[in-house]
Amino acid sequence: MKAGIHPIYEMREFHCYGCGTEWKTRTTLKPHTSDGKVHLDICSQCHPFFTGKQKLLDKAGRVDRFRKRYAKVQTETTNG
Repeated sequence: MKAGIHPIYEMREFHCYGCGTEWKTRTTLKPHTSDGKVHLDICSQCHPFFTGKQKLLDKAGRVDRFRKRYAKVQTETTNG
């Protein structure tokens, strides 16, 4: 192996914003915050693929607006 080209592999603390879980493991990732932790938006403890629970998020009624718009178009095409 060449010297000086490989990243440093060391212990880091990880923090998940989704569920608040914290754990330590070895990684080459560097923390981007001053607290020395690597922050994640979602982890295997709260991700729907691993938990088997689906979490539906409807931001500002997007689904309802889509259904209203689609219903309008469908009735216009069937009447005309």
